[in-house]
Amino acid sequence: MLDLDRLPLSRKQLRSIGQATRRINLWHGSVRSGKTIASLLAFVIAVAGAGPSGLIIICGRSLQTIERNVLEPLQDHALFGPLARHVVHTRGATTATVLGRTVHLIGAADARAEGRLRGLTAQLAYVDEATLLPEGFWTQLLARLSVPGARLYATTNPDSPRHWLKGGYIDRAADLNLRAWHFKLSDNPSLSPEYVADLAAEYVGLWRRRMIDGAWVVAEGAIYDMWDEGRHVVDQLPDMRRYWLGCDYGTTNPFSAILLGEGVDDRLYVAAEWRHDSRATHRSMTDAQYSAAVRAWLDGLGIVPEWTFVDPSAASFSTQLWQDGHPGLARASNEVADGIRSVSSLLAAGGLLVHESCEGLLAELPGYSWDPKATERGEDAPLKVDDHSADALRYVVHSTAHEWRHLLTASSARPRHDSL
Repeated sequence: MLDLDRLPLSRKQLRSIGQATRRINLWHGSVRSGKTIASLLAFVIAVAGAGPSGLIIICGRSLQTIERNVLEPLQDHALFGPLARHVVHTRGATTATVLGRTVHLIGAADARAEGRLRGLTAQLAYVDEATLLPEGFWTQLLARLSVPGARLYATTNPDSPRHWLKGGYIDRAADLNLRAWHFKLSDNPSLSPEYVADLAAEYVGLWRRRMIDGAWVVAEGAIYDMWDEGRHVVDQLPDMRRYWLGCDYGTTNPFSAILLGEGVDDRLYVAAEWRHDSRATHRSMTDAQYSAAVRAWLDGLGIVPEWTFVDPSAASFSTQLWQDGHPGLARASNEVADGIRSVSSLLAAGGLLVHESCEGLLAELPGYSWDPKATERGEDAPLKVDDHSADALRYVVHSTAHEWRHLLTASSARPRHDSL
């Protein structure tokens, strides 16, 4: 049923599969380096030989990520051959069947998920993207693996070197019943040079070192260290194909609306900004006043954005916009690190430029920095100071990533002139 010889596996993948006999078996390293396939094969082999006692569990950030990152690859006949027919799952269900065994699927988005493990006795567990899980959940999961010979299989991309998984487990492998394998992009020989080049263009700075080089490196200093006013600020705008709007809501803090346009030159432009700082003006505004002001500003520009992405915490403002008939409303994607990476990738590739009139954003971007206290905790988080236009930019850029991602390759291939 499972013929490893027919699979295009590297020697490192095969070695890790054969050596995955410890209580904790961990694959970490760059994206698309082959660690997930190796870990899934090792897990399936363990399921095939599992005894009748104890549950089998697959854990991830959410049920949706488990389906996407674990179950869908296992059901891919091109990857796993006849084995794929023996992985059965109904989308949305909290159990699956693997080789005839019931497997329980547990999402762990926050610390409360730890309670889902209480009282369980498990013999096998697979963890997808371990660094994204709460430490308490991981600790509780290990405690639940109490059947003799129980094993945990886990994958992750690198994070901060101060992350609890790195300091508490990987660095202490010699003291624990743990084996870890570090994978780099070069460890996956099946990838074409063109794909590797395109993938590398999507990651810059901190994320390039983590996701491409597979390094556990710390976030420090300026978040957009590639920002250069000489390269990224323009005084003229090209014709635009379409526009999107991102709003960061504030009452005592500044309110910022960022208008993002897709130029006919295949670049994105922060074309305009509307901003109100109640502290500076000594005048607070209601939701209705904000809604009217934003609509009047857009009417003055003669622009109707395809979508408006609103700060997810600003429910009352979103309701006001909806009542006022503002078109194309959506909750902004608020994955902070992923949003910062999207903006960073565009800036580094020369694919995102800012009009000189956007004074609030231009004032914030150079000082937008990592929070050193969060870094000490092993977390990546920006300082919550002077970040309102930067947040609005992150909302609209990351929420539209599926619309502009194809532009990155074209941007990175263009000559990089100082007069961008």
